[in-house]
Amino acid sequence: MSVTTGGRRYIGELNGFIDKNVKVVTTRGTTYDGKLVGFDPSTLSVVLEDTSLGNEKFSRVIIRGESVSEVLLKERPFDMKGLSDRLSKLFPNMVKYYEDAGFVTVMDRIRVTIDGVEGTGPMVERVKKVYDQYVVEQRGP
Repeated sequence: MSVTTGGRRYIGELNGFIDKNVKVVTTRGTTYDGKLVGFDPSTLSVVLEDTSLGNEKFSRVIIRGESVSEVLLKERPFDMKGLSDRLSKLFPNMVKYYEDAGFVTVMDRIRVTIDGVEGTGPMVERVKKVYDQYVVEQRGP
């Protein structure tokens, strides 16, 4: 089955919700609050952690994709594309943004994710400095 560009972007957006607090509303109107820890791209079933359903708490909840009406992000997503653009200004033609996978590479050897910069050495330190500054700016006042 071929995935369209729009489909890849949709999955990329949903990937950005991973490890974030979300509200899932089902087609029956039931509302779950929890951290999205996984999803099935073919069925759009979701797995939530530390979930509330009314006054009850659950450590894990799996909601079948056909029941999901809405997935609402409760916090601001990390703008990996914006970070990629900023790194491209400092490292022209050496930055690749893998939108579907949610990471950036610099010089094909330094990997940057929303969790940080992987590697050691002087170039990694330069990338880490840009990443750290970007994270501070993303958090805002």
